[in-house]
Amino acid sequence: MTLLVEGLEVRYGATRAVRGVSLRAEPGGATALLGANGAGKTSLLRTVAGLHRPAAGRVLLDGRDITATPAHRLARAGLCLVPEGRQLFAELTVAENLRMGLHGTGVRPGAARALVEARIDEAVALFPALGDALGRRAGLLSGGQQQMVAIARALVRRPEVLLLDEPSLGLAPQLVVAILAAVRQLAEGGVTVLLAEQNAAAALRCAGRGVVLRTGEVVKDDTAATLLADEEVSRHYLGAAPTGGAGPRAAPAELPALLRGPLLPASPGPE
Repeated sequence: MTLLVEGLEVRYGATRAVRGVSLRAEPGGATALLGANGAGKTSLLRTVAGLHRPAAGRVLLDGRDITATPAHRLARAGLCLVPEGRQLFAELTVAENLRMGLHGTGVRPGAARALVEARIDEAVALFPALGDALGRRAGLLSGGQQQMVAIARALVRRPEVLLLDEPSLGLAPQLVVAILAAVRQLAEGGVTVLLAEQNAAAALRCAGRGVVLRTGEVVKDDTAATLLADEEVSRHYLGAAPTGGAGPRAAPAELPALLRGPLLPASPGPE
């Protein structure tokens, strides 16, 4: 599914959190949404997911206007948000959290056990570390494992559009790259991914395109390769200017092969 945001404005009282944002996200390559705290990334994702009504603009999914569609109907239609903070059921096991992800899909956790378990197996295949943790309480897992559960809980729904809000926040570097490598794999598999992320360098290595927000406005929208080579982006978001001044910033050596490989092809920008 192609996700198109046109002129979106989000307000909280007199405060404009998102100001006329337009972007496009397509299957085949994740779109990274970059910016500092307060740039409007979370507000944008929550509005796209139907959790907040915009003051202006619209959201289209495969050409269909979904701006006023309630969040539960969007989730049923294949658009899922993995929020910042994970929001797991800490007292439930990992398997029980994953079964909760099926709520509203028509697949009932108490029926068709083989079907339910197949959906769980599909989601866990992307995160093998969860294979031995299905019977553990989610609240006892590490932060990285909890983030894997949060994403897997969305994946049991077989989403066509996946919105991820700061999936790497607070995680150790090796877990960051594991999470983002899985995100890249999902995008390459045909899921439309819109990824809000402060770890800009790693996010751009797993994305085909990047959109930079500043105080609620789009200041750059380009291919990941172009943004990695951009001196301003590098200075403000990547921690250093790119060496040599041309070409994409070198992938850090600690990244796994999946993120050190060729950059993904970029989807078109907003029309």
